[in-house]
Amino acid sequence: MPRRHPSTLPRLWLMTDERLGERLWPALAALPRGSGVVFRDYATPPTERRARFARVLATARRRRLVLVRAGDTPMRGEMGVHNARGRGLRTASAHDRAEIVAARRGGADLVFVSPVFPTRSHPGARTLGPVRLGSMMRGAGMPVVALGGMTAARMRRLGGLSLHGWAAIDGLDSESRP
Repeated sequence: MPRRHPSTLPRLWLMTDERLGERLWPALAALPRGSGVVFRDYATPPTERRARFARVLATARRRRLVLVRAGDTPMRGEMGVHNARGRGLRTASAHDRAEIVAARRGGADLVFVSPVFPTRSHPGARTLGPVRLGSMMRGAGMPVVALGGMTAARMRRLGGLSLHGWAAIDGLDSESRP
């Protein structure tokens, strides 16, 4: 399957998470049209997860956001998949060079590389920082999106790395809006 041209892929992404709770809705509202959303919510029971997905999907359609779902359970209306098999846009996550290579070989259209900076979702985890991120990206052969403690200011700081874009988990507040 041919990969999508990078110009058609979102540059800003929101990764959903149960910790967001009701803060998810303002975070979705803060995304500019054409941004992406990876619906994760892994720990949510199936019935609630489907209902939450349906609400996110309605918002995504209204706001013209690209919505992909994580996990192996298909959801009606998804535009692609994250770390799963399925149709449409395919995204993957990577924490080291081998996972970037595996994502490319597996047919992913773009890869989220993390954690770039310290993040509340993985306190104390070893971060990549700009130098290791740049080294991992070299020759990736696909668009790379930075994830982990990312804000618009941090994305500007990484400007020399030719990243395709950035993603946030905790949402987008006034500091992190593009």
